[in-house]
Amino acid sequence: MSYSLPIETDRLTLRRYRETDYEALLKLQSNDDVTRFLLYDSKTPEQVRESLADRLADVPMDEDGQALTLAVILRETGQHVGEVSLFVQNAAHQGGEIGFVFHPEFHGHGYAAEASVELLRLGFEELGMHRIIGRLDASNTASANLLKRLGMRHEATFVKNEFLKGEWTDEAVFAMLADEWKQCS
Repeated sequence: MSYSLPIETDRLTLRRYRETDYEALLKLQSNDDVTRFLLYDSKTPEQVRESLADRLADVPMDEDGQALTLAVILRETGQHVGEVSLFVQNAAHQGGEIGFVFHPEFHGHGYAAEASVELLRLGFEELGMHRIIGRLDASNTASANLLKRLGMRHEATFVKNEFLKGEWTDEAVFAMLADEWKQCS
């Protein structure tokens, strides 16, 4: 499968990570406010180096578990505002998953929505995905609201589904089909 990068929007550039993005990624992944709803705790500098190495690798996006994570850059200033990820959830059934993580100081500007729309477009139109989901901690209402704004429907809430950071948490799942994407794009 192939896909075109970088992606330019009115305000953002979505591009592959570079070695020079280490400090920005460290700032993102070592922030407790950022990692609060993520599957991992704040990362050490060495863990961020490993994370960056994963983001630098070429990913064909044709096998289960592969992920394309793009740096989201504010075009006007060149600042790293966050990242968006597209995962191959099930290659045989053309299933994907999106995720997004943004620096708190850039919340509330619509950047996550602007970048996530492009990730849905990439998944459906360039990679031929049939279904893309978004999974999140059900108490993360800001992210749930974003998925709804993207046109994804709430499909399920799994009660006390995952043991994360010392407690049982509920998991919400949102989804969109390629046919639904065509109708709303």
